[in-house]
Amino acid sequence: MKMTKVVPFAMSALLLGGAIGAPTASANEGEATVINAETSEQQVQPIFIKVTGTVENVEVRENATYYTVVDGDNTNIVIANKDSLVFDNMGKEAKLQKGDKVSAYSYAKKPMLAIYPPQYNPEVIIVETEEMGSVEVDFFNKDLVDTENNLKLNVGEDTKLASATGKAVKVDDLKEQHLVVFYTIATMSIPAQTPPSKVIVLDTIEKEEPVEVDPVPTPEPAPAPVDSAVQEIINKDFYEVDGTKMVPLRLIAEKLGFKVEVTPKGAIVSKGALSYTITRGQKEYGYNKALRQFKVAPALLESGKTYVPVEFVEELTK
Repeated sequence: MKMTKVVPFAMSALLLGGAIGAPTASANEGEATVINAETSEQQVQPIFIKVTGTVENVEVRENATYYTVVDGDNTNIVIANKDSLVFDNMGKEAKLQKGDKVSAYSYAKKPMLAIYPPQYNPEVIIVETEEMGSVEVDFFNKDLVDTENNLKLNVGEDTKLASATGKAVKVDDLKEQHLVVFYTIATMSIPAQTPPSKVIVLDTIEKEEPVEVDPVPTPEPAPAPVDSAVQEIINKDFYEVDGTKMVPLRLIAEKLGFKVEVTPKGAIVSKGALSYTITRGQKEYGYNKALRQFKVAPALLESGKTYVPVEFVEELTK
């Protein structure tokens, strides 16, 4: 990745502001990698965040039920509504109750609130019983192999096929999809092979289209001036990464009247009904309840300062 920096000495005072916390990451089943800008280490970016533990409290609200799930020192809130997929580890529909041991799988690219304890709206919740049943929630390729080459599906006539939206499903519909797989036996090979008893297509998750990249990236033009202070920051405090101008998120957002809330992996930028969830090392960003995408992932290019593509300034001024 080609990266250059241009900051005149006269702007050095600006570089002391806008501190954003250092990035952290956790690894699960993964498909992509994230670069930690401070350590240059590659970390696995999970496809699904798996939350496990025992249901210790149940709070019924108007439109959903909030389950407090505790595993040792870890406490998480799992939110379920009437449309949530809840099964036991044998693939039978189940109802969550206090005392149940559960595994909840949430699509990792969904925007999350920066609150404690963390709250998740999982795609599927599994009630773990003493029966000898296993569950795999992951993306499976055209050969029906998961992302880490751990499991290959040999779908037979006895395999029950379903979808989260209730649509009819054929074997070919399982390819290159996010799946919930229930199985009891598997071979000792690499990848292990199994005749699953049940497979559910998570067709509520939109498939990502490949992003076309120009073979020779061209620099992005600076956006039209918003005011003199913002334009001065854009002109004098920036990096170029793969031909894209990267500008300091917090300095510009606060000049435009946005509130910037620090998160462990980035920031939440909000004003009124608008809310943007920015994650360092990840091109996707949350816009209210939707997902959008940068051309270049935000990064901690300087200690305590997260930089984003300059086109995001245009987004903030719409």
